[in-house]
Amino acid sequence: MRYLLLIAGDENKLNNGQRTEAWGTYTQDLATGNNLRGGERLRPSTSATTVRLNGGSRLVSDGPYAETKEQLGGFYLIEATDLDQAVELASKMPHLEDGGVVEIRPIWDM
Repeated sequence: MRYLLLIAGDENKLNNGQRTEAWGTYTQDLATGNNLRGGERLRPSTSATTVRLNGGSRLVSDGPYAETKEQLGGFYLIEATDLDQAVELASKMPHLEDGGVVEIRPIWDM
């Protein structure tokens, strides 16, 4: 089953470059284990654009959907046998040591 691992945390810690090597190792481990299906690092939330509809009118605003301390910093699309394996893979993400979080979302087959 496919899962989306949403990486969130303090942007200053996610983008400080101190865990670049650890992220490279983590990504390589996912690929070696044949679990990696995709993933990307996101630019800072200051570069986000949010789109809404209000009464049929499009509203476009600068910034993220939610203004919180923890921001979405990237994602991995993985293949795992079940949620237990997805949790095991997610628990190895380097940013967790800095207080970051991972949201695991199962993917609908289309």
